[in-house]
Parts: sequence; C-alpha cells; structure tokens
Amino acid sequence: MKVVLHIGAHLTGTSTFQDYMHRHVAPLQEAGVRYWGPQQTRGGLFRGLFPEPLNALVRDARRRAEGRVKLRLRAVEASGAQTLIVSDANMAGPLGDMIDDNRLYGGIAGRMARFARAFEGYPTTVVFSPRSLERYWSSALSHGVACGHTIPDRDKLRAIAQSLRGWREVITDLARALPGVEIRVMPFENFIGRSEVFLARAADVDAPKDMDRAWLNPAPNLAALRRALIARGIAGAVLPFGMDRWNPFTPEENAALRETYADDMMWLVAGADGLATLTEDQARTRAGTTLPAGAQTQGHADEHEERQVARPG
Repeated sequence: MKVVLHIGAHLTGTSTFQDYMHRHVAPLQEAGVRYWGPQQTRGGLFRGLFPEPLNALVRDARRRAEGRVKLRLRAVEASGAQTLIVSDANMAGPLGDMIDDNRLYGGIAGRMARFARAFEGYPTTVVFSPRSLERYWSSALSHGVACGHTIPDRDKLRAIAQSLRGWREVITDLARALPGVEIRVMPFENFIGRSEVFLARAADVDAPKDMDRAWLNPAPNLAALRRALIARGIAGAVLPFGMDRWNPFTPEENAALRETYADDMMWLVAGADGLATLTEDQARTRAGTTLPAGAQTQGHADEHEERQVARPG
C-alpha cells in the first residue's frame, strides 16, 4: 500500500481538498483509495509523537504512538486499500507557531522525521503546496488576529518580509528529514479550487469529478477582523478602512516577498537540486505570483480547523 502525506502548507486550500475527500469516500474506496483527515489525525492518532506536557506523563509515549499508527496502517492495508491519503497541514507544524516565529515552518525537519518513523515500511510520497508569499503571510496574519494574536507591529512585518527563509529552505529541510522519499511540490496557484485534479496529480489515482465545488474558510476580510477585535475590547479603527482582504505590508515589503517567491519557483523549475519534483497541471500555465482570473473574488481556502490551533500572541 502506498501512503501519500499531504502536509499543507496551511492556507493553500487544504480544507477544500479535505472536504472533497470526505464527500467522495465511497467512490474512492471502490478505487482502492482510503483517506485520513483532521478528524482522524487530530482525534488521537498522532498523540504522543511530539514532546508535549501531557505526553511527558505517559511512559514511552512516542513508541506507543508509532505502534498505534502502524496498527491502523495494517488494518487499512488489510481492507484491500492500494493507496492511503493522509491530509493535515499541522503535520508540518502549527500555524500559530509560525506566526510567533516570523518564519516559515522552522520545525518541519524534526516533525517530519518523526512521521517518517511512524510510516516506516510503507512507500511514501509527500505532497506540499507553496503559495505566493505576500498573500500567504497576509492570510496567515489575518487568521492570527482573528484567533487572538496581537496586530503585528512594523518590526514584526519587516522581519517577515526580510526573512531569508522561503519555500526553498522549507522544502530543503523536508527533503533532508525524509531521505529517499518522493516530494511533489504542487503550487497553490496552479491547482486552486480543483481538488480532483490535485488528487490525480498528487497520488496518481483516478479521481472522482467534483460536481459540488466549495470554497471553505476564506481568510477573514477587514470587516471580519474589526468585528473580532471589537469582541476583544480593541478598537476596530486600528485596522485600515475598507471591506477587502487585509494586507499589512508596505509596497516595498510586498515586493520583497514576491521576489523571494519568484526565486523559489525558479529553483523548483530548475530541478530543486534533485530534492523535489515540481508537479504542475499541464492544462494551466506555470504558477505565478497572482491567482488565476476569478479566484481572487471567490476567497482563499484555508486550513479547516485553524481557529483551534492559532495561539494568542
């Protein structure tokens, strides 16, 4: 049985994809495909894999967690499954931690090394979706403020924009943590809103056509953010006037983020030093720094349960 780990990134349509998988469980099972989403992965399946206060009270918590995952894997394989799709962006690391750190997934190597042990013995492909950085960070910070983080000050925004850590560094860390594992990089802009195409290209399976497309969990706009602040006793006037999405960066900072993403994409197109494969939909043009026509008005699909994992700043 082949295992496909869809590890995000956050804010790249993961919840829309997970909804698609949930709605098509029956035809996927007929095709030999099984699916684990946040309901399974955050329902205790991975508990103990990572150092946490509660895990310290359990003897051999990590070994027990690895055994639990392997038992579930054997059960899925015994059911006749040929492919298992596991989708949860928190595998790469909590979004709240990334906002606090001002950088992209600083702990991804250590986290994925632990998942490698849990899934050892099964041919594994890792699927990762980068996104244009100025939109990615704007969405991340919007969700953070909506979930209780403080509004980022100029120093924080400058640190994010000037960070030397782009998607290239994230993917490099990922590859070093998973030697010999195939990494498919599927840019958000190239697959936005087409879950069946994403599944087909990610897992090499016949994907059921989606007749009921949905756009789930759009990033909160300025009006929603003002309401969230007022509910916490903070004047909504601290945010800019308007109803559109919030972009807290200056034009110069946006330009720096776009340049970093362009460099990341050039590296991927050039072969990513043999560490990963850029997987694109040939029916579309190569991913760029802006969304396809029409997508900007439909909303940005974000992580399904992010309001439960972002932490107050």
